[in-house]
Amino acid sequence: MATTDRQATTLALAHALSAAERGLAVIPLSRTKLPALRSPHRLDPDAAPPPCHGECGRPGHGVYDATTDPTRIRELFAAAPWATGYGIACGLPPHRLIGVDLDVKGGTDATGALRELALRHLFTIPPTVVVLTPSGGRHLWLTGPPDTVVPNSAGRLAPGIDIRGAGGYLVGPGSRTDHGVYAVAPGTEHLVPAPCPPSLLRLLLPPPRAPHPATHPSVGNRGQGLVQFVLSAHAGQRNTRLFWAACRAYENGIGRALRAPLIDAAVHTGLTEQEARATIASAARMTGHRP
Repeated sequence: MATTDRQATTLALAHALSAAERGLAVIPLSRTKLPALRSPHRLDPDAAPPPCHGECGRPGHGVYDATTDPTRIRELFAAAPWATGYGIACGLPPHRLIGVDLDVKGGTDATGALRELALRHLFTIPPTVVVLTPSGGRHLWLTGPPDTVVPNSAGRLAPGIDIRGAGGYLVGPGSRTDHGVYAVAPGTEHLVPAPCPPSLLRLLLPPPRAPHPATHPSVGNRGQGLVQFVLSAHAGQRNTRLFWAACRAYENGIGRALRAPLIDAAVHTGLTEQEARATIASAARMTGHRP
């Protein structure tokens, strides 16, 4: 068994390095399909707010560890010798990968549901990379435009259709899990991820939301300034800026009133609503308030 695992790790590393050569950022995965390296902050989660996405320089931050640097990839796999697979980060340049996960568990016909969506919204899935999952499902690889952030979702389009976007990852072909091996579908080995059809892309994006500051005049100019501070965040700054702004809001007595506008602003920059709520809750605790 140990020899088999070592072989699986060696193969996973080889596949991960090959993916990185094509510009796909990768991380090692365990047999459970979860990131192989545990968070270095797990023993004291409240010791270093805001939530760290790798700024500390240590591995163990899930998809935020993803890299195309072969030296770094080897270091990550060396730190996780039990890894038998690899994950491919979505939403990152140059491909800005979007994964359409078509599930078949529980008798779900996700492929049929996608076909119905295509007929209803007049789009066609172009020839693209398709990865077969051990359960009989499929992952379709598409690419997004550079100015668009596609969020992750589960079952929002239709039952059995999950979307892997910014902050998500796909299990890479060649990975071995508890349920089997992921493999590229025959005939798609030499394809590159195709652009996501515009009509499908519109379905993947959340509906536009009106700016919240205008509906919360009670927070005053200070509150609107904090919201704008979050809205101007770039990748790598989003959680830090949100945490800082939330702390100032609670210190100034407008934390509760500003919570919804801050969440909207954070989602606009690419964070998920769950991430934004968790960061604001940490800020509330840090400043001695109830989340």
